[in-house]
Amino acid sequence: MLDVETIHPSFLSPADAALWRSLAASAEGFGNPLLGPEFAQAVGKVREDARVAVIRRGGETVGFLPFHRRPGGRARPIGAPLSDYHGLVSRPDAGLRISDVLRAAEVSVFRYSGLIDPHAVFPTSPETDRTAYLIDLTGTTVEAYLEAVRAESPKKIKNYRRLDNKLDREIGAVRLVASDFSRDAFNLLIDWKREQLARTGAHDFLRADWTRELLADLFTTRSGAMQGLMINLYAGDTLVGGHFGIRQGATYHPWIASTNPEMAAWSPGQIFFLRAIAAMPGMGLTRYDLGPGHDHYKRAYGLRTVQIGEGAATAANVAGRVAHSMESVWNLAGAHGAGPVGQLRRRMDAIASTELTMTGRVRGFVEAVAARAQRGRGEHTEA
Repeated sequence: MLDVETIHPSFLSPADAALWRSLAASAEGFGNPLLGPEFAQAVGKVREDARVAVIRRGGETVGFLPFHRRPGGRARPIGAPLSDYHGLVSRPDAGLRISDVLRAAEVSVFRYSGLIDPHAVFPTSPETDRTAYLIDLTGTTVEAYLEAVRAESPKKIKNYRRLDNKLDREIGAVRLVASDFSRDAFNLLIDWKREQLARTGAHDFLRADWTRELLADLFTTRSGAMQGLMINLYAGDTLVGGHFGIRQGATYHPWIASTNPEMAAWSPGQIFFLRAIAAMPGMGLTRYDLGPGHDHYKRAYGLRTVQIGEGAATAANVAGRVAHSMESVWNLAGAHGAGPVGQLRRRMDAIASTELTMTGRVRGFVEAVAARAQRGRGEHTEA
């Protein structure tokens, strides 16, 4: 029998937080900062609906499932859509089943898009796997890694290095600033990212108060196991682009990747990557975790890949069976594919995860329909 106590992350005991940290460190897949107690607690500061299911058996704590409790018994990964990785962190020998955990936590369905599950707590669905990309210097040198990147795309890398030199000559000395604490630069990265989201028709996850508060809190965090980290590229005094995300130990996970729109001709994002990889040893980093999505540029630098799950887990009860039936309908319609149904479902998931009010969700849906119509007109015009 499982005993599941569902609490806000702020009420997590020091002993349970330490155990969670230890369990995350003991499994290869759980090494990302997003899967530790610090991230759950950071999100808890800006979200009242943040929860952690503390799972016990026979009085012994065996696992932790962080999530957001949403209306109707639904749950989303804590911090979504910023939580590129999520899962149930447990003892390897706990023998847990997610359906039993959800039932005990009074959750009917838990939707996920970046599942890490080394202990097979969730049912396997290889057809819904996604690819995440990782720059990993473990067991190699930065020089060897950069040579491997060059060998994979020799013409592209040669061109990017040419553009680096051109930017240096025409705009100013190119330099990478690690641990950049400039609030002005931080604000610019956010503004550029929001402009990019609007331009591409993606949902603006940075419009929500809680996402901006979370990023701002982490930006000012200068101590503790998990901290915000901003790495920026400058040409002279001009900010060219950069990344902002979280760092824990030797692992960095960026959320915001932005470039100066006025510098597009120099491919600033590509120049940034080459210099950031070269600077990793000096920053004490061995892993630069790029996460899933945007394969077209991540695969050139993230030479190691990880498969993560996308789908939904349901509770072992009546509500869970109803939710499972609804998920099956979506799956048959192509919810996990690259077509319009899959795009719509992922957009709806982003809206449901980000927007906490009905007004926000309705506005997000209207914008999604408008963006889809605009793309449709563009495709028709091109045809």
